[in-house]
Amino acid sequence: MLSRSAAAVLASWLLSLSNTQATDFRAAWVASVYNLNFPSRPGLPADEQERQIAGIVETAKKAGLNALMVQVRPEGDALYRSELEPWSRFLTGVQGEAPGYDPLQVFLREGSRHGVAIHAWINPYRAATNSSLPRASTHEAYTLSSAVRHVGSSLWLDPGDPAVRKHVTAVVKDLLDHYAVAGVILDDYFYPYPSRGNPRGYFPDSNTYARYRSEGGGLSLDDWRRHNVDLLISELHETVKATRPNALFGVSPFGIYTRGEPASVHAELDQYRDLYADPVKWIREGWVNYLSPQLYWRDAGPQSYSTLLAWWRSSAVNPQGVPIYPSITLDKLASWPSSEIERQLTLERTIKPRGDGGFIIWNMGPLMSNRKGIAGVIEKGAGNDLAGGR
Repeated sequence: MLSRSAAAVLASWLLSLSNTQATDFRAAWVASVYNLNFPSRPGLPADEQERQIAGIVETAKKAGLNALMVQVRPEGDALYRSELEPWSRFLTGVQGEAPGYDPLQVFLREGSRHGVAIHAWINPYRAATNSSLPRASTHEAYTLSSAVRHVGSSLWLDPGDPAVRKHVTAVVKDLLDHYAVAGVILDDYFYPYPSRGNPRGYFPDSNTYARYRSEGGGLSLDDWRRHNVDLLISELHETVKATRPNALFGVSPFGIYTRGEPASVHAELDQYRDLYADPVKWIREGWVNYLSPQLYWRDAGPQSYSTLLAWWRSSAVNPQGVPIYPSITLDKLASWPSSEIERQLTLERTIKPRGDGGFIIWNMGPLMSNRKGIAGVIEKGAGNDLAGGR
């Protein structure tokens, strides 16, 4: 007979499998970085944090969602029990200090109760959002110190260092070995975004690149950077499939692939040239189960939501029909009417996917507070009466 804990893990795994096979993916992001969604602030008692998790999952269920992308690794840390990385400071206020319970296990328990699959959202390269804050002795800033780079006020792992790929891959395997998550998803932070303190094209990897060249490498700097990210994506894909064949592996890239693709969209920056990541290659190579491009713009504008979604889902870009689940932002409800979100959900259904359809809402905050009645809009957009006619 299974123990209670083993039975709970099995139930969570069966739930994740059933959601993996669903044809309509309706999800939302749960951000822990800066305490955006969970926990509401660091240092709350464990029972209050558990109540917040229960509220998040219940709200998602009521809104018709069937998955949550829970940020369990915001800065080289963990919102779960890990032998590889320290507890996140966003839980207790002190990196490495145990919160008195296991947040990811509670998300899995509540997800199982409500029929909501839990996916582990990790940031692969960001080591610290604020380099001036103290870090635990087990943090990668110390254990991978030769691969850590200062970028403005943050710390970043150098994607060109093979030790980084080895570590991130080990983290993902450890997660899948110990937690019945439905899958693993990466966000859009590969090489850092250009900013005032980080000019376009700059990353302090000259020594790493010089070592690559001295070993006979012939790629240009830009192509080498993209190759580094390609290696991580392909290795993570293999790790996920070898560890848990039914788990999903996805990435949420910046919504504009590169300038001129599509021609009518105005691009101030893009995923390919500025962040050195090639998600179109990943879907063509079969390295991801889905993509969730971040289409955080209004429809029919310079970065038109519908134009971009149609491009990502087109046979020319996506010949294998890998599912494209657009990430749709609620953060702009301060200036957008809720009807814009309703329109985008409708467009997601009418711009026919070549694979499965669905969406991911950024983020749970406005949904939890029901800003501008958005919970009803999401519930309507996720309803079977609207989603069944694909």
